[in-house]
Amino acid sequence: MVALPIHAILAVASLFLAQTPLPEPATLVKEIEAHQRRMDELRENYTFHEVTLTDELDTNGAVKGTESEERDVFFVNGYRIARLVKKNGRELSEGDRKSEQHRIDKLIEKDMSEPPGHSYNRRGENAGVSQILPLMKISNPRRVSLNSRDTLAYDFVGDPHAKAHGLAENAARKIAGTVWIDETDREVARLEARFDDNFRIGGGFLASIRKGTSLIFEQSRLGQGLWMPTVSEVHLSARELLVKGVRQNIHIKDFDFRRFDVGVLQQIAPPQP
Repeated sequence: MVALPIHAILAVASLFLAQTPLPEPATLVKEIEAHQRRMDELRENYTFHEVTLTDELDTNGAVKGTESEERDVFFVNGYRIARLVKKNGRELSEGDRKSEQHRIDKLIEKDMSEPPGHSYNRRGENAGVSQILPLMKISNPRRVSLNSRDTLAYDFVGDPHAKAHGLAENAARKIAGTVWIDETDREVARLEARFDDNFRIGGGFLASIRKGTSLIFEQSRLGQGLWMPTVSEVHLSARELLVKGVRQNIHIKDFDFRRFDVGVLQQIAPPQP
């Protein structure tokens, strides 16, 4: 038996994928939801470190100041909890550490008493990607390679006539962009979205997100089928409380993923100075 060279095997595999019909969007959304259930169960056993850099911009888009925050993130009963550990590169003071730990203790108590907050069953204000996709008109389906993995890519635009619940879903009807979905794992690998119209909160009296605000969101496969958010980039242009303009570039990086026993909540404590 003659062994085929690797490039020939890859060529045959690529040809096979090219001829395989793309999944229907409605079917794909259901598969994403099913996979999200498994991810939420796995994520409950992990913690990670998160760094957020916020650039304040002037009216010309130039950076006039930057603030940083570092957090340890974990999940309780499906809810994401982020404990602040540093601000602008400095450890919290003793008083701030105690105040932050008190806030975290209250959150844990509240979240343990609530119904599970997994992303696949969120609606309204906290809707996840799988809840938002049905509000979109999807076009230009195609197969691409992303991070050396077979990926499905779709362009989308919010459907103004779709029935929405809450702030997040109402905002989704104003956005357009592209989503990349890992073909094997049915997980969102990358999302790029932008507001193509102004989005008013409270009829515009509370705040207004301006046209051009954009978001990039990425997840990575960490092994054993686990996907975790790793990078988020937000370009925010908004107006708050009628007069105050907000222009920011927000950079979020998640890393140092490690297993965490959520059954031992009493071990959650601020680091010793």
